[in-house]
Amino acid sequence: MKEEQTMRARQDERFLFGIAVLAAVLLGAGYVFLIMALHHREATPLVPVPSQDAVPLAPDRARQLVDFSLTESMGRTINRADLAGKYVVVDFLFTSCSLTCPRVNTQMARVQALTAGQPDVRLVSITVDPRDDTPQVLRDYALHFGADTNRWWFLTGEKSEIYNLIGQSFLNADLNDPFSYMPGNWSHTERIAVVDPQGNVRAYFDGLAPNAAAAVVAEIARLRS
Repeated sequence: MKEEQTMRARQDERFLFGIAVLAAVLLGAGYVFLIMALHHREATPLVPVPSQDAVPLAPDRARQLVDFSLTESMGRTINRADLAGKYVVVDFLFTSCSLTCPRVNTQMARVQALTAGQPDVRLVSITVDPRDDTPQVLRDYALHFGADTNRWWFLTGEKSEIYNLIGQSFLNADLNDPFSYMPGNWSHTERIAVVDPQGNVRAYFDGLAPNAAAAVVAEIARLRS
């Protein structure tokens, strides 16, 4: 009797051990799948294939620069009034992005060079990851692209303030994409926006297109005329 109980206990132990091993395998496979999915999203973000020609894209609705108060990379407070009467070129970034953001900001650097003699043009890069992108981090990032911090401002601040500015003035959020690598799940963060001196968003351009900078500058010239 005692031997039967011992054998039954051992069988139960083996059964429970088998269940534990199976659960561990399933959990491990799920974890690996999640990591692979996230890595895949970082490696192949959902952005349009860039065209050779950056054509102006109209806003999805009437959009205007809303009031805001944010901090630029040198520690200065920037608000809407600082951009009044200016042509404003806007892009979106987070400094840990290694794929699209550097390419778009390379185009922004070209816009800076092409508008060097135009004091009524301002460039604004808005982080979507304010927790990590502090003014110091943005300062180092701006230096990498040769930004003139008197004309090209890298903005950070309270997440709610940033997301309100982006959502009201520029982009929509894609809340149906749980694996988005972009903080805030914003759609079309590869775009560069052009804002007129009255604060109206007039056009977007594909910031991944090779001639994006030239197209942005041409749009500013068109608005002037």
